[in-house]
Amino acid sequence: MHPILEFLDGGLLSLSAWQLVLYTFIAVQITLSGVSLYLHREQTHRGIQLHPVIQHFYRFWLWFTTGMLTKDWVAIHRKHHAHCETEDDPHSPQIHGIKKVLFHGVTLYTEERKNTETLKKYGQGTPDDWVERNIYTRFHYLGIVAMALINTALFGVIGLCIFAIQLVWIPFFAAGVINGVGHFAGYRNYRTDDSSRNITRFAFFIYGEELHNNHHAFPSSCKFAHKKGEHDIGWYTIKLLNKFGLCKIKKVVPDLYVDSKNSDFDGDTVKAILTHKFNVLQLYIKDVIKPNLISEYNSTSGAFRKKIKQYTHNLSLDPQFMKSDIKNKWHSYFEDSQSLKSLLQYKEELQAIWDNNAKSMEEMIEDFKAWCTKAEKSGNQLLQDFAQSLSQYKLAAFVAK
Repeated sequence: MHPILEFLDGGLLSLSAWQLVLYTFIAVQITLSGVSLYLHREQTHRGIQLHPVIQHFYRFWLWFTTGMLTKDWVAIHRKHHAHCETEDDPHSPQIHGIKKVLFHGVTLYTEERKNTETLKKYGQGTPDDWVERNIYTRFHYLGIVAMALINTALFGVIGLCIFAIQLVWIPFFAAGVINGVGHFAGYRNYRTDDSSRNITRFAFFIYGEELHNNHHAFPSSCKFAHKKGEHDIGWYTIKLLNKFGLCKIKKVVPDLYVDSKNSDFDGDTVKAILTHKFNVLQLYIKDVIKPNLISEYNSTSGAFRKKIKQYTHNLSLDPQFMKSDIKNKWHSYFEDSQSLKSLLQYKEELQAIWDNNAKSMEEMIEDFKAWCTKAEKSGNQLLQDFAQSLSQYKLAAFVAK
């Protein structure tokens, strides 16, 4: 074979098929780790602080493999959180449709990065040094061109296929799957004010970003896995880097616990409730509403008891993402229950306290106290028990392990 043809066939390395597959997988995983750890958890939400060497590596690698700039990505993602599921959300499938976000998410990203107002308002605090201005920003797509040439030189013609995979991996999985499916299908741990979903409990190929509902419930936390059976490969990487002094863990969701010695509300109690308001709401539904319904309709059939289970599950979902006919159907099953109406009123009053951001800490403490006093006078034992535990909530101190 002619030397030039031989070179184009196998490149400088002449790797076997399985070696090429392994290299491609490792390369795209490095890119995903850069998006998740550097762009998302550090630059956007400040949940971690990476060592400068790691930061600069990811800045280069992302420019080299995707052409993405830190400021662009951060600004667009912060705007997504600020205007989630509205017309101003850059990539909501509830607005643009799942097909558009899944298959054309990169188009939505490209359109938004041209919005100078978005970059100015939401891109604060991102790198703005000489390298960023004069290389990465000035020669935006030079990295991608260099990657294509290097892939061809190292692997031959097949290197162009590897280049194509590297180029589409992030637009499809990050811009499409996470932003699209992550707001369209899956399960929810928390009743957030958006349609975010956990796509699955573990997906090693998207670096923990599959736990999207968990992230929307606690955006600043660098740990995405919250429930038993959930695994965040990004968090495992963070702990490994932390052990070697390459990453500082700044923000995680502190555990909620009951301090039996505490019997009155204070600032720490309110902070614990506000931090875990989604968990508190689910506990109210599970420990108060559900057992009360089971007790009230104890003599009904197994099918009706199943309806109770389904109804209480739906109570934990945000009503704006449930069709009105479905909501009316569920409520019709229990329209004769005065106790349910009362418990739902208590639930709404409790949510109204933590939803009022205009009130001071002292005012919120008094409102929580008033709610608990009212609950304790209700005569409902389960509601009384819940009110007592509410005043004993505290946040556990986080210790990196």
